[in-house]
Amino acid sequence: MELLKALLFGLVEGITEWLPISSTGHMILLNEFVKLNVSDEFYKLFEVVIQLGAILAVVIMYFKVIFPFGFGKTKEDTKKTFNLWGKILVACVPAAIIGLLFDDWLDEHLYNSVVVSLMLIIYGILFIVIESMHLNKDETNSIDDITYKQALGVGVFQLLALIPGTSRSGATIIGGLLIGLKRSVAAEFTFFLAIPVMFGASLLKLVKYVLEVGFEFTSIELLTLGVGTVVAFIVSIFIIKFLMNYIRKHDFKPFGYYRIVLGVIILLYFFVLK
Repeated sequence: MELLKALLFGLVEGITEWLPISSTGHMILLNEFVKLNVSDEFYKLFEVVIQLGAILAVVIMYFKVIFPFGFGKTKEDTKKTFNLWGKILVACVPAAIIGLLFDDWLDEHLYNSVVVSLMLIIYGILFIVIESMHLNKDETNSIDDITYKQALGVGVFQLLALIPGTSRSGATIIGGLLIGLKRSVAAEFTFFLAIPVMFGASLLKLVKYVLEVGFEFTSIELLTLGVGTVVAFIVSIFIIKFLMNYIRKHDFKPFGYYRIVLGVIILLYFFVLK
């Protein structure tokens, strides 16, 4: 039964990590109805570690783009890849600094259903408003054309994702649209940003867990981590392909409406029905 639960968590993680609908909001709801029989410390670790499966999907799908050597790349291509990584790292700096300084405070004060539901609703409205404004007349149409200034701008917007319920992909995509990135470029850059950000977050949580609990896992805990991670990886591949195909012909308004509905459901459940 625990492995079936882990499979369900991996499924939800793989879907919600890449769509701008907040994986945190969905995990809160899922954990309310389908609780893993583990300690609170292990669950916090589990939530972050299964994200590694989702990240691995990006690494494999875009390996040719993000790896600077091989695949018939010329010196110019290799230079462009290193340049891309420079922009990715620049974009990661704001969240890395604030995240490291305030990680415990954020977990203690903002990780609750009120904040998550409000952020779902607020950013849902923002998606609808921004898409209705028909921005990006002078679009940046390629990952290679993103400037370091734009990368830093997206990184600043990524700070908003430190507030649970915002959605990391949602915050960075909104930021990308506002600073002139084409929808598909904003989405791809968001995928690439996730690699160092989420690897770093997972490492931080793992270190904290080891310091507090020790590096001791039961066999069922290891299996739970493995199943959740593998499922998140497989599902992420399909979701990333779906999203990139979807945004070629559609905007993000449906995700905005979905966020609003989910935020209202969370508010009603925790403050009216529960």
